[in-house]
Amino acid sequence: MSINMKIGINGTGSLATLDQVLAEAKKTEEAGFDSFWIAQIFGMDALTALAVVGREVPRIELGTAVVPTYPRHPMMMAGQALTVQLASQNRLALGIGLSHEIVVESLWGYSYAKPLRHMREYLSALLPLLRGESVDVHGEDITCVGGVDVQGAEAPPVIVAALGEQMLKLAGSNGCGTITWCTGERALLTHVVPKINQAAEDAGRAAPRVIAGLPVCVTANPEAAHAMVAEQLSLYGGLPSYRAMLDIEGAEGPADVAIIGNEEQVADQLSRLAEGGVTEFSAVIAAPNSEDQARTWELLKSLI
Repeated sequence: MSINMKIGINGTGSLATLDQVLAEAKKTEEAGFDSFWIAQIFGMDALTALAVVGREVPRIELGTAVVPTYPRHPMMMAGQALTVQLASQNRLALGIGLSHEIVVESLWGYSYAKPLRHMREYLSALLPLLRGESVDVHGEDITCVGGVDVQGAEAPPVIVAALGEQMLKLAGSNGCGTITWCTGERALLTHVVPKINQAAEDAGRAAPRVIAGLPVCVTANPEAAHAMVAEQLSLYGGLPSYRAMLDIEGAEGPADVAIIGNEEQVADQLSRLAEGGVTEFSAVIAAPNSEDQARTWELLKSLI
């Protein structure tokens, strides 16, 4: 059985060791998956890690899910992303996002008063820089003058993490798509997919990528998997952007949108996402034991 949707693995990411990230990426490629993603959290730098991975893992797409924009000037982001392109033979998918007000203001000291304006100005500088063009941007939030010259690097697709209506419009009209997290089937199919597709169509752009990141587990004990996800992801249910998507879903917390069940149930849920316009699934395998880990891995492989 296969489904009409690419499947990638979202690895342990920046809280792992570099050797662990590299091993996960190699395993992901050897298994035949389409892509390997890592997040930028409060550990190693995701783009630097993917530059290392890109030299050792030669075929699949490598993506960030996602790198926050506020602490990284567009010129620095462009230079680093294009360097990853060199290291990976142009296989980077550059996922970027705002992060959250509590992080941006309390930890980094930036204003989060106008996040949509920030992202619009950020993209106005980043996108031409990635194409090798010089920019002269003087916005309310972003000033960027000059260019970045990385010989041999192609502009990577820029995937904008977007959940709200205005951010989805921006992602559809300017970026190559969106990558979501803690966003379930109802919110994806009734909110995210139609709004970003309409924005791309209105802007005369190609159909956008819609990459859904969700916890997934094939198990005979769904209660245990649900409880584990609920404990590990409890923080996300209180963040406003995710809370809004969970409310569309009618879900109490992130565990309620996790894809958990036996092989048939999980495959059916993934098929519904594909049929509803989700183009790619970024699997966060959330298994409480090694047996469930193996079952989940094998089911996802069978759907490629």
